[in-house]
Amino acid sequence: MRCALPLAAAAPLCGECLRDPPPFQRCHCVFDYAFPWDRLISRFKFGNEAELATLLSTLLQQALRDQAAQRPDLIVCVPLSRQRLAERGYNQAWEIARLLGREMGIDARPTLLRRTRDGAHQVDLPLARRRTNLRQAFAVDAARAASLGDRHVALVDDVMTSGATLREAASALLDAGAARVDAWILARTPAPGG
Repeated sequence: MRCALPLAAAAPLCGECLRDPPPFQRCHCVFDYAFPWDRLISRFKFGNEAELATLLSTLLQQALRDQAAQRPDLIVCVPLSRQRLAERGYNQAWEIARLLGREMGIDARPTLLRRTRDGAHQVDLPLARRRTNLRQAFAVDAARAASLGDRHVALVDDVMTSGATLREAASALLDAGAARVDAWILARTPAPGG
């Protein structure tokens, strides 16, 4: 329920989530980050194929229905660094979040959450360094924090590998006043050896 990794036995949480629970309450995921989905997401993210957001947001919306996701008050995306945004030309998480907001009739905000600093690219780091690389890398502007007041927020991203990005972003939203944060992602990287 929290980390989106499959369990061998029916249980709501894995051992890692029991030991070190993520700040988000639920994680809703469409598929494993494996063939053929990894190729499609890579094209969407790095291949300048923003039009794939329509298909991917439709798949995520169907997964949310199938998983009986609680309806949030607000949808927020994980922000990109200025450099990544300049390289790609668009934020893939925002492309999905805005379509979900429009289709579901939920307020979606592209700039409520901001990146306070740029760390090394997560993909280039070993799993053990990913969490420290993003420590306090996200914040909500004080002027915008009032819009979070006791609201349930859906935090949208494309892929979760270690969960470090979503943990830090969710913590920033909760620190700014959100009552609950759920993660909505397209894909989850399978656990090593999984």
